[in-house]
Amino acid sequence: MNRRDDPNPFDDEDHQVNPFSNGKAAPASKSRIPQMFANIGLGQKHDATVDIPLDSMNDPKKKEKDLAAWDSDLKRRERDIKRREDTVAGANIPVDDRNWPPFFPIIHHDIANEIPVNAQRLQYMAFASWLGIVLCLVFNVLAVIICWAKGGGVKIFFLATIYALMGCPLSYVLWYRPLYRAMRTDSALKFGWFFLFYMLHIGFCVFAAIAPPIVFHGKSLTGILAAVDVFSDHAVVGIFYLIGFAFFCLESLLSLWVLQKIYLFFRGQR
Repeated sequence: MNRRDDPNPFDDEDHQVNPFSNGKAAPASKSRIPQMFANIGLGQKHDATVDIPLDSMNDPKKKEKDLAAWDSDLKRRERDIKRREDTVAGANIPVDDRNWPPFFPIIHHDIANEIPVNAQRLQYMAFASWLGIVLCLVFNVLAVIICWAKGGGVKIFFLATIYALMGCPLSYVLWYRPLYRAMRTDSALKFGWFFLFYMLHIGFCVFAAIAPPIVFHGKSLTGILAAVDVFSDHAVVGIFYLIGFAFFCLESLLSLWVLQKIYLFFRGQR
């Protein structure tokens, strides 16, 4: 069978007429894709416009107005801060600025102006107790250095230095400062914190005055047992250790007296 005369379904000549064009022929070389994008709004030159006030960005009057608003807000905040400072000063709220010792302030201390008159004497005695433990630990380092120079070994020097570097700030933070704040604000919680750590402080002072060769290295504390041990070898070292023993004994007695008086004061305040 000869199919040469059959029409070719893929021949472009038979499809020149668009059935949807009302009889008008459309060129086959033109694509429908641009018309499609045009129908959905793409490819149009002025379809989407955004009104951006570009003139306002370069308007010097607007900038001046913004700067004036910013300056007024800054001044308002400064007035608020000044008003708060005046309120704090008028209410006599203490500010814990560092003022002691005067030559190199490291802590805040003002018993005369912050502690009630009836508690100032006790606070001064507690302050003397804190200075006493600082003196004991510093002198302990000096005596141990002399013992080290006489052949006592470097280990006791390092231990004595650790006692001083830790004992001085910890005694202030753990019991003296809580007592100071308890006297100033009459806080029962601060008093309880003071009693707990002050009893530990007294226990350390008694232990150091004895200086048994347990827990701590025997000659790293200038107690009576260490003084007797080194006195037989070096009399000078023994004398320094005896002085250190006396310091720890005095500190223990003073601390016991302070603990009793503050406890009676605390009970009388309740």
